[in-house]
Amino acid sequence: MSKGIFHRSELLLGKDKMLHLAKQKVILFGIGGVGSWCAESLIRTGITNLTIVDSDRVCVTNVNRQMMATTKTVGQVKTEALKERLLEINPAANINALQKIYNKDSSSEFMLDQYDVIIDAIDSIGSKVNLIIEATKTDALFISSMGAALKVDPTRIKVSSFWKVEVCPLARKLRKTIRKIGAPKRDFLCIYSDELMENQGVDETCGTEKCLCPKSTNGPGDPDLVDHEWCSLKASINGSLAHITAIYGFTMAGLIIKELSK
Repeated sequence: MSKGIFHRSELLLGKDKMLHLAKQKVILFGIGGVGSWCAESLIRTGITNLTIVDSDRVCVTNVNRQMMATTKTVGQVKTEALKERLLEINPAANINALQKIYNKDSSSEFMLDQYDVIIDAIDSIGSKVNLIIEATKTDALFISSMGAALKVDPTRIKVSSFWKVEVCPLARKLRKTIRKIGAPKRDFLCIYSDELMENQGVDETCGTEKCLCPKSTNGPGDPDLVDHEWCSLKASINGSLAHITAIYGFTMAGLIIKELSK
């Protein structure tokens, strides 16, 4: 079956490049609106060794933009929900699903130097900074997503090296922080948009008693306070749309396939 799955990919890339893709070890941090679509594209193209890292569970507010988030998967561990989806695409894929938090304290657990590709789709600035520093110490192909929230116009999505990203507030904060602790060992590509918008609505769901996020390992609707649920912990929540986050994720996957196919 796997041969049929990748027939169109092999027609375009050739057998040797497909074999090369299948041997690559890829790790993806963050499987939200950007990371989940990146993972899907990679698996559909021929990547077969993929580790996905995220500590969260599917929240009802994820349904508008995250690939594995549906009304049926609300409450499930994100990594497990995505793994199930990816194995439906390629049952022979080696998907390592880790419900873990990546940060400075846990970074050594992931043994980044064992991977050929490292993908950053993390939201947290502190964790993102640390991943950038650690990933650029390795020989792996590294690519990072900048802010995808507060965007509507797909034509303004761009690719640039980290130090040349323009307008994006997240990139600006990251560079400021990184300069204080020392620049990355090398430059790397980023996906970003130069569009700046503001929320037009009011957040009246997450962080309140009306929140439909899963509040415990017992599943959605449980009143207990949470384990691995981030919505109610965020100081502010910005609106985001599926077509933007998916383009970010697909673009990251495309750049990876392009580089690995050289």
